Amino acid sequence: MNRFFTLFLTTLILAGCAGSQPKHDWNAEYTNAPTGTPVQMQYGSYYSAYDSPDTQHNIAVLLPTTGTAAAAGREIRNAMELAILQHSLGQLHVNFYDTAPDATTAINTALASDPEIIVGPLFSADAQMLRTTKPDYMPAISFTSDANAVGDGVMTVALMPTNSVELIVREMFYDGIQNFIIMAPNTESGKIMAGTAKRAGEIYGPTVSGIFFYNERDNDNLKDTSMQASMFNARTAANKRARTVLSDILTKENLTGIEKSNMYYQLDKISKSDTIGTLPYSAVLFLGNSDDTKTLGSFLRYYDADSRSVKFYGSALLDGTDIASDYTMIGTKYAALPEQNQTFANLYKQTYGNLPSRLATFGYDAANIAMGTVYSTKAPGAYLLDPSGYAGMDGIIRLKPNGDSERGLRILQVNGSGTPVVVRNAPENFISPIYNIEQRQISPASEMSLQTHGINPNDFIKIPERYRSKYKSKTYGINMTEPETQKQQTVVTVINSAEPGETVIDSDYKPVKLESINKTLIDSVEINE
Repeated sequence: MNRFFTLFLTTLILAGCAGSQPKHDWNAEYTNAPTGTPVQMQYGSYYSAYDSPDTQHNIAVLLPTTGTAAAAGREIRNAMELAILQHSLGQLHVNFYDTAPDATTAINTALASDPEIIVGPLFSADAQMLRTTKPDYMPAISFTSDANAVGDGVMTVALMPTNSVELIVREMFYDGIQNFIIMAPNTESGKIMAGTAKRAGEIYGPTVSGIFFYNERDNDNLKDTSMQASMFNARTAANKRARTVLSDILTKENLTGIEKSNMYYQLDKISKSDTIGTLPYSAVLFLGNSDDTKTLGSFLRYYDADSRSVKFYGSALLDGTDIASDYTMIGTKYAALPEQNQTFANLYKQTYGNLPSRLATFGYDAANIAMGTVYSTKAPGAYLLDPSGYAGMDGIIRLKPNGDSERGLRILQVNGSGTPVVVRNAPENFISPIYNIEQRQISPASEMSLQTHGINPNDFIKIPERYRSKYKSKTYGINMTEPETQKQQTVVTVINSAEPGETVIDSDYKPVKLESINKTLIDSVEINE
């Protein structure tokens, strides 16, 4: 069920990213109220007043209850019915309209019933259609995570993908990560999430050293992408050159006994690995689903992206998946929703025979927010846009005038046991701002080649100084040059003299400015698997 939610979230994110911008922030004036304790949404305790028993209220619900998305629609409907039955409200009419056969007809029929509020729809294209069709005063609570589909009174209770991406980049900052690469699916949603991570890096500090897009569920492409991201060819070529240098010095030069011992030790050590040199980043941020993330992680480890020096991070797409049992991913941190409310989970199972997914809790919360809106003494905008938000089945959530939602998330870490460890709890209120990034303000990221000064084998081996000039090596894998505005640092060389222990400082040495290099050919290395 959690895997179903992850797949569902991946499908919904930005499914209609070409949507038009909202005309304005709906009822934004109500967000000036003070922020305090979130409104509780369980068992009717949040209702402040009730109308006369004869007062009728009308809620319309737009969900796909047939067709390919029927399972998702039915799960949300089941949860909504639980919420409604728990309150036993008198003249409350909740009418469900199936969007699967014809969303346009369903929306028009629902609007013709003149509802006070609409719950749904599920998909971004339908939400966008509702936004442009409904009266401006009428609010709707949808389930899409596409920021371009909401607004003008259409809000969402879905988890916005930018929330988890921003949060995990901030966690990198807390961990002291200075630079990281992004590995994201080559989809519109993947590019938006990568753009969010890049912007979050600008806000919180960690620098993006490369952005790699891959084809989902394509093992060959995942392998190639991992090889490229790990600089495997360059690091292997550098390793080969380092071994050659050490071997040549051992066989061709006149060495002291101590020098020979040192050369043999280094040769033995680097011969135990295929690569040499450090990577120009200390973390990898995975922005895809669990299966692709595990495959990428496995390939990166295979290509010597060592877990001791390169840490793994992920988004909420890893929440509730079997990644928690994967030993390759031990140490991985990712953003996740708070633990699901067990009272609700047990009640849902008793009623319907199976545990609920996150879709069900979203539906339950949406039903409670809708009922709270129609029975509240506040104006609909004031109730829906309360800056204090709501405490629901998945932690705190608040709706924004532009249609987005904000959810309090926690940080989990994989330890291989099957149950991830909580390393940072979700916030319990919105008194302190949680997020700085709005999804609609993010531009899709483009692929970014790995920013590296390359690997020079001689930087990772120690040879007698008298042979340095004779056994020079080229630098492998360069893809970055210093900015022209950067000042040239003063370089002082130390040269061994004929007399042991004596050094000569050449103060007249002038560094030579190297030409910019855009691309370096890397030796082809065959990988035997």
